[in-house]
Amino acid sequence: MAEKTWEPLKKAYCAKAEADVILEAEVVYPAEFLPDQQPRVLAHRCSRGVECNQMNQSTCTWAGTTPGYDPFAG
Repeated sequence: MAEKTWEPLKKAYCAKAEADVILEAEVVYPAEFLPDQQPRVLAHRCSRGVECNQMNQSTCTWAGTTPGYDPFAG
């Protein structure tokens, strides 16, 4: 059976949240009987994404509000 987990990618400082955040990816690992398939990334999220979504302004792609803006790229 396939396994789906959230894995941390990196820790970074977010100016909008004014705190350190953990950037995570939802990864699906293939079932044991499909050994040749690579893990797939389904989604990305930020540990403070819920708090950022409650702000009156759009934040970034990691919070799911502004797809074209990634302050952690690079």
